[in-house]
Amino acid sequence: MALDDRTEQLAVKAAQGDRAALDELLRTIEPDVLRHCSRFLPCRQDAEEACQDALLQVARNIQRFEGRSRFSTWLHVVVANSARSTYRSLKRRSLEQAGELPQQRPDPRRTSVIAGSRVDILDAMEELEARKPDLIQALVLRDVSQLEYAEIAEQLQLPLGTVKSRIHEARKQVRQTLGESYT
Repeated sequence: MALDDRTEQLAVKAAQGDRAALDELLRTIEPDVLRHCSRFLPCRQDAEEACQDALLQVARNIQRFEGRSRFSTWLHVVVANSARSTYRSLKRRSLEQAGELPQQRPDPRRTSVIAGSRVDILDAMEELEARKPDLIQALVLRDVSQLEYAEIAEQLQLPLGTVKSRIHEARKQVRQTLGESYT
């Protein structure tokens, strides 16, 4: 999510309390936020829900943006966390409803292979987060948000070598969880 200099300046003004800048910032970033949420969540409505949550988090927490790194880097973390939170919420609701509704198998003619793969990957990432929470953030920033290693190191305030090591280990753990079908 590479934002232009104008958007970065809006973020600085919004962090300083400028309400008009915040409103304009939210309108400007919404399409990019939705696009990134869609990388996590296969269903459009789920991605829209995560997008709205991310925008709300930006509005509520913009004063925490200190301007030490680029706003786009800060925003990646907010979006990734929001999408993962929405996924966990949807999964929890689905499990709660499973007891109330008859078990339905998805129709393979109407289910996207890509969407099914994303759900498997999200499940593997959720499992990794439960087992090794220090690995997940670097993995999400690199493989989902597609940040450069140096940006991740800056955002997480870790040495570059540590970031690379965490990403390598996280990928290895996710591959093990997914099994042979994903190698």
